[in-house]
Amino acid sequence: MADTKERKPEEGTPNPGAMPRGDEPKAADVAPPAPPGAAEAPAAPAPPPKPKQKEKQKGKKPAEGKPAAPAEPEEGGPPPEPAPPPRLHDYYAQRVRPKLAQQFGLTNAHEIPKLVKIVLNVGMGDASKNPKALEAAVAELAAITGQQPVVTRAKKSIANFNLRQGVAIGCSVTLRGARMYEFLDRLITVAVPRMRDFRGLPTKSFDGRGNYTIGLKEQMIFPEIDYDKVERIHGMDITFVTSARRDDTAMALLKEMGMPFRVDVPPPATAA
Repeated sequence: MADTKERKPEEGTPNPGAMPRGDEPKAADVAPPAPPGAAEAPAAPAPPPKPKQKEKQKGKKPAEGKPAAPAEPEEGGPPPEPAPPPRLHDYYAQRVRPKLAQQFGLTNAHEIPKLVKIVLNVGMGDASKNPKALEAAVAELAAITGQQPVVTRAKKSIANFNLRQGVAIGCSVTLRGARMYEFLDRLITVAVPRMRDFRGLPTKSFDGRGNYTIGLKEQMIFPEIDYDKVERIHGMDITFVTSARRDDTAMALLKEMGMPFRVDVPPPATAA
């Protein structure tokens, strides 16, 4: 009969299925087995991700001779301070309005004449043949007024002038509000005294409805124009549109604002 008793491993012989000594897991590392039927515990929530810092935009360095772009205001910072009102506007509100109301006996405040807008127009008849001259005129008018001009085009074709409809023939700018008063202040105090042989502005340039127009022969009288960069000397028309319905009230308004009108001096009497 075969021996059915299991043989015990002899002492000193290694057991192939046993774990080598020194590699036994510690009791703290081994989790106790969960009891049967118990629900699995929910996993711990992951910590919220940290907000990423905004990467600084690497802008191009401004070219030499060109001013750097103004920095954008920080979010949540104080708002920028408003620009002060024009000097001529305050002078009109404090001194000119009461004087005109007293001079013409105006009881309604809306009847007092005021300056509505100023229109500057530059005509370039040969703009179709010389487009660079029109571009220079647009740049100079923008420097004078501080506002981008509008290119004017022909409304209809005229064969005698070799003109076609839609062709660019000049540029114009319409000023209102603060820019209007600032331009008028510079015109009266700086530009007009630099005119050649200046003896005053003519008083017969009103249109009968309270609007006044003057013509300048050259743009060099404005300090914003650089003599070295001027390619061609050209003139311009400046129209002052007022709310006055008569020429006398419009003339009184412009005179009180500081417009230097010409004084007609009678000729001396000849001896008989």
